[in-house]
Amino acid sequence: MLRFFIQRLGMALPTLLLISIMVFGLIRFIPGDPALLMLGDMADAQSLADMRKALGLDHSFVTQYLIWIRAVLGGDFGLSISSSQPVLGLLVERFSVSAVIVLISVGLAVLLAVPVGLYAAWKQNSLMDLGLVAGATLLLSIPAFWLGLLLLYCFGMTLGWLPIVGYVSVSADPLRGLSYLVLPVVTLTLVEFGSIARMARASTIEVLRLEYIAHARAKGLSESAVLWGHALRNAFAPTWTLVGLILGNLLGGIAVLETVFTLPGIGRLMVDSIFARDYPVLQGCLLLITSIYVVVNLIVDLLYPVFDPRVKL
Repeated sequence: MLRFFIQRLGMALPTLLLISIMVFGLIRFIPGDPALLMLGDMADAQSLADMRKALGLDHSFVTQYLIWIRAVLGGDFGLSISSSQPVLGLLVERFSVSAVIVLISVGLAVLLAVPVGLYAAWKQNSLMDLGLVAGATLLLSIPAFWLGLLLLYCFGMTLGWLPIVGYVSVSADPLRGLSYLVLPVVTLTLVEFGSIARMARASTIEVLRLEYIAHARAKGLSESAVLWGHALRNAFAPTWTLVGLILGNLLGGIAVLETVFTLPGIGRLMVDSIFARDYPVLQGCLLLITSIYVVVNLIVDLLYPVFDPRVKL
């Protein structure tokens, strides 16, 4: 196990290093002078020069990168240009909001979609199978922001059951905080339910055609024992890969949904930093999101032997 972990970690570290170089380089290609943005258009030349020196912009690209990556490894992501707050504190605060919504949504989607996919595969080509596939395809085809707007209109504006604007932390007020999370979680759960259910169905159909399934049935095992005891573990591996990709994509691409529900998450922070040209915050958001994506895929690789008995360490 340790050797397997070291091999996967050895593959992830160069990827993270390359990501940090790309993020740092892309930010430097954005038009605009950070020192001028911080001091304003009325700043004199000497003040601009002093600010560039304080920000390290008077060094070469390589020197700037080495200074920055050393600070990042020490937990210092710099200060926000617009708010003068530490970037690391902003990232942790905003990422916690996005992570809670994404993890709950994906967890619920997996718990609901995998049994549905297995059942649809067991009833392949039946009316029940066609209905489940049609429903999953419909959910998969609806944009998340549009479904979110429909739920806001129905349960927020029309019925008045749930809040439509603002956000309250669960730690500050558990009941009110949960009420603000219901619609975003339901929206993401329904959207991701379609893709996970279709993947679970397709992989289960492939597994049910294998010889060991026929052997299990020939021994007299019930269909439920065949599905849950024999087919599930082999069929879940492709679905587990999809779940890892979904987690990475949602953590980086939830900005639109956070805007719809006015959630102070990492995606909205990144969008706001783009409009404000807050380079340190934007740089931190990009580095965090891409690093999370790599880490999630690393965890998926490490857990593969747990879910798929055919994969050996």
